[in-house]
Amino acid sequence: MPLILGTNSIKDTGYNVANSLRFNNDSSDYLTRTPDTAGNQKTFTFSAWVKRSGLNDRQAIISTVVDGSNETQIWFDTNDELFLYHNTSGTNNIALRTTAKFRDISAWYHIVFAVDTTQSTASNRVKLYVNSVQQTSFTEDTYPDQNFDTRWNNGSTPVGIGRMSYNAEYFDGYMAEMVLLDGSALGPTSFGEFDEDSPTIWKPKDVSGLTFGTNGFYLEFKQSGTSQNSSGLGADTSGQDNHFAVNNLTAVDQSTDTCTNNFATLNVLHFNATIPSAGTLSDGNLTFTSAQGSSAYPGFYSTIAVSQGKWYAEFKATTADGSTLGIGDGVPIGGFLGGSTNDGVIFHNGNFYTNGSGASTGYDAWSDDDILGVALDLDNNKVYFHKNNTYMASGNPAGNSGGEAITAAASTNSGVYHFCAGDASSGTPAIQCNFGSPPFAISSGNTDGNGFGNFEYTVPSGYFALCTKNLAENG
Repeated sequence: MPLILGTNSIKDTGYNVANSLRFNNDSSDYLTRTPDTAGNQKTFTFSAWVKRSGLNDRQAIISTVVDGSNETQIWFDTNDELFLYHNTSGTNNIALRTTAKFRDISAWYHIVFAVDTTQSTASNRVKLYVNSVQQTSFTEDTYPDQNFDTRWNNGSTPVGIGRMSYNAEYFDGYMAEMVLLDGSALGPTSFGEFDEDSPTIWKPKDVSGLTFGTNGFYLEFKQSGTSQNSSGLGADTSGQDNHFAVNNLTAVDQSTDTCTNNFATLNVLHFNATIPSAGTLSDGNLTFTSAQGSSAYPGFYSTIAVSQGKWYAEFKATTADGSTLGIGDGVPIGGFLGGSTNDGVIFHNGNFYTNGSGASTGYDAWSDDDILGVALDLDNNKVYFHKNNTYMASGNPAGNSGGEAITAAASTNSGVYHFCAGDASSGTPAIQCNFGSPPFAISSGNTDGNGFGNFEYTVPSGYFALCTKNLAENG
């Protein structure tokens, strides 16, 4: 299968996707629309780019559902397989369940399914693709009868994006470049292409010239309103004005983490804890919440790690008590963030910790809603911390003075550094992480020197947001 994460390692050339929409299953986020006119129920194509946040959970991408016995949807099942099905009165008319499992929460997947029930060959009536590759290995493979009328485009059944329309199964993650073509069955090359310089990398291309049809739509998530119109998060930009209603989503959920510029999140699979379940992630894996109240010391590392260059992130301590944040090589040894040899973290009480030892000199405690900045300099092997834009320990990252000395990345246990956030006391903290695509409202809006990221405070000169376009130039 072609590489998809690397699509975001391309320099800023060609077609770029500006926005995605971040869905949080804990808050039941979804979009919905009920067509008022019938379209083509035999022939259509759906395409979307998705980045998962949660695993081992049934999560719908898109559905058209009447009730539990009459439904159509594509989802990630509890074992992380992709499942496309359509049933009528409890009988499956279409059922394609992949043997492949999709468990990479750091990457964007491109999913296409094309339906043309007029085809004489059964297996040509429904085709499913991931990252340009047609899926042909299934644990279930039921194809519809010839000329079967699906529930799609029937003019009365609600369409839900991010949930099954009647029974939850909310999506957890990001979606971008979502397209429905009513009346044509097209393959993935209508929506994406291989990169000229990196032929294993599949990337999106401009779809504005496609024919969308009566109930077709193109969701770019360019607007930030909550109304069902051209100014809403569910605005259709195809020209068909098939806008979606917004449910539990706000302007904060509009993200710049996209299939052409992939931002870091916390990694639900890469944790430091004696009891992993003591810490949970939400909001696209950008909000860490601890439920321990004892000594499990949960913490998570960023999906993207770096070995050189200068990098910046912000952390909002929504519940400060017990919180800890900073950088580490991602090899947990000491039982808590700050306990390992190459950690460099600060605790909410103002202690700087590494290798299990803390020092309070030069650092301030923080309170609820304070924003902490972390500037990681791997050219000079230092890390700096600020609280609400005042750098501590006489730090001046732009001027390379003050701060804390750290081990060179090449000499750490992993050869790289991650940003990290966690809990190191008996409290139950919550931390929102901003690697450039924030899960909280920003009152100012600052980018790095390359124009990437959305930060509350000024990014130090020469430092960059942790996203893959920056990695291509500075990592």
